[in-house]
Amino acid sequence: MQEALAALGESGRALWESVAGKFGLEVYEQQLLLQACRSADLLDRMAEKTAVSGLTVTNAKGDEVTAPWITEHRQQSANLARMIASLRIPDEEDVRPQRRGAARKSYGIRGSVA
Repeated sequence: MQEALAALGESGRALWESVAGKFGLEVYEQQLLLQACRSADLLDRMAEKTAVSGLTVTNAKGDEVTAPWITEHRQQSANLARMIASLRIPDEEDVRPQRRGAARKSYGIRGSVA
């Protein structure tokens, strides 16, 4: 685990320290947090790429289109949010958010009104 933590960038280390430094995490939670930290670092690298290369590229047809790293950035942002939410980090009052692990009950067909 120490090697993986040493490889984290600035955002990843900050995220790790803000969570693992404050809460006792199980091994599976540490692994999830590590993946979230790596995702945060990846988002930083994509933001740097955007700053240098811009939001669009020219495709093979000569059309200006959204750069592929923009789409990936959006997906990684959503992924990071899901990972952090799944850690269910307690708030200031030490209450963890509601657990939503399983699917909700399926909806039935409405009965006809007679």
